[in-house]
Parts: sequence; C-alpha cells; structure tokens
Amino acid sequence: MAYSPSTNGPNGNRGPRGRFAKGNPGGPGNPHARKVGKLRSAALNAVKPKELAAVIRKLLEMAIAGDVPAAREVLQRTLGPAVELDLLERLEALEQAQEKEAQRR
Repeated sequence: MAYSPSTNGPNGNRGPRGRFAKGNPGGPGNPHARKVGKLRSAALNAVKPKELAAVIRKLLEMAIAGDVPAAREVLQRTLGPAVELDLLERLEALEQAQEKEAQRR
C-alpha cells in the first residue's frame, strides 16, 4: 500500500511527490548568518594586508622553530587538510597498481 507524502502543514506547501511546491516561501534560513556576516566584514576591514602578512610570517617562523600547531596550521592552509592529501596519495597508488596490472595482461 503506497502512502502519499505529507503536505507538511495545513498550507500544503509540498507537492504529491513530497517536493516543495511552486510558490513555497522557504524556511527562515540561518538566524545567525547576518550577524556572522557583519562580524566577518568588520574583521576583514580591520586587518590590513601588511598586518596579515606579518601574522603569516610569524606563524611560519614559529612552525620552522618546531611549533607543531603552527606547522599544522601553515600546512593545512597551504596544502589542504591531511585527509585530502592522504586520499590523493591513495588514489595515485591505486592508479599505479591498475597500470601495472594492465601491463601484465
């Protein structure tokens, strides 16, 4: 027995397949997005390019001196998260294994 999807309320803002119906106003969105956007804008306006460069140089100096969290930050910001790097290495290894197997045949 097949059941029809819920119309999601008395105004019936979903169609018979459960998808939003035409004219659906949508949800309220993220209530904090506007505040976060204003804070990010203020932060970007407060930091000058020379100051940001100085922060990055200091972070790099700390990383070179052996500060592991600083090194991790530099590497993640420049090379990407380690998970992605590991995944790329695994994909390359799989491709090489496939090529070797194809050459054997």
